[in-house]
Amino acid sequence: MSTLITVPNALTFLRFLGIPLFIHLALNLEADGWAITVLVIGGATDYFDGKIARAWNQTSRFGEIADPAIDRLYIFAILIVFLVREILPLWMILVLIGRDLVLGVLTILMARKSIPALSVTYLGKAATFNLMYAFPLLLLAQSDGRWGNLAFVTGWSFAIWGFALYISTGVGYARQAFVQLRGKYVIYSK
Repeated sequence: MSTLITVPNALTFLRFLGIPLFIHLALNLEADGWAITVLVIGGATDYFDGKIARAWNQTSRFGEIADPAIDRLYIFAILIVFLVREILPLWMILVLIGRDLVLGVLTILMARKSIPALSVTYLGKAATFNLMYAFPLLLLAQSDGRWGNLAFVTGWSFAIWGFALYISTGVGYARQAFVQLRGKYVIYSK
C-alpha cells in the first residue's frame, strides 16, 4: 500500500474538503447548524487521523505537513467568516492571522536552509484544540435563546484561553525557529 493512500491521509483530505463547504454554508446560506456540523466533523477527523496514524503505524511525511497546514487553513477560513459576520473583533483576527503568517515565513526560511520543520508541541495542539472548540460555539452563540447564551459564555471561555495559548505557543515556536536559524547561519558562516 502506498504511504500516501492511508486512512489517516483520507481523513485529512476529507477535512480539507470541509473548508470550502464551511465557508459556503456560513456565508452564502447562513446555515449555521450545518456549518457547525462541518466544523465538528473537521475536529473529529483531525483527532482521529492522528490517533489512527499512530495506532496503525501509518504516519507519513504528507500527514505531518498536511495536518497542521489544514488546521491553519481551517482557522483562517473561520476567521474570515467571523470577520464578515462580525463575530470576533478585528484586532483578535489580525493577531491570530499574524501569528500564523510569522510562523509560515519562519518555516519557509528554515526549509530553505534545510532545517527540519518545528515539531508541534502539546501546548500548540491544546491551543488549536481550544480555538477549534470555541469557534463552533461562537457560531452557535449567534442564535437566540438559552443555547445561544450558553454557547456565548462557553465559546468565549474557550476562545480567550485558546487565544492566549495560541499566541504564547506562537512566541515559543518563533523563538525556537530563530535559535535554529541563527545556529544554521553560524554554521554556514564558518
